[in-house]
Amino acid sequence: MSLGEGDTAALRALAHPVRLQIMSLLTGASLTAAEVARELGITHANASYHLRNLLAADRIVVAGEEKIRGGVAKRYRYVGQHPRGTVAAEEKRELFPVVATELQRRAAAARWPGVDLMGDAEVWVDPGKWREIRDRIAAALHDLHQAAQPSRTPGTVRTSTTIALFEMDDPS
Repeated sequence: MSLGEGDTAALRALAHPVRLQIMSLLTGASLTAAEVARELGITHANASYHLRNLLAADRIVVAGEEKIRGGVAKRYRYVGQHPRGTVAAEEKRELFPVVATELQRRAAAARWPGVDLMGDAEVWVDPGKWREIRDRIAAALHDLHQAAQPSRTPGTVRTSTTIALFEMDDPS
């Protein structure tokens, strides 16, 4: 199966660590390109470029516009995960190295000790139990995205969550 034009755009949109950071920022608040640039310490032009890529790939939405110094600035927002099955397998495979790099960046900023939960497993499970567990984790991820607040909101803590659940081929 080859990637279609939309899938290719989505892959390119996600295949950059800065874009993953932007999507994380836009989970808790709608931001302008200037606000994204300030938060990430990048240029306004660079932030705009990455936002355009994410928008073209339908990974973010325009959440409004506001007048700023005689111009109009768009506010962008990440609205959550794509439903299961809408992202091509090739895209998912290509995304994992980018996510791994982003996880290394986040781990460097982690408070140690302070790991609340970490797990890794390659296991065989009953299909019904697998669906039940996967659905509970998906619901928790949805809840986490809904609870996200703008960066540096007083009374919040900065956290990292990376989840990858998938079935594997039988090696025999």
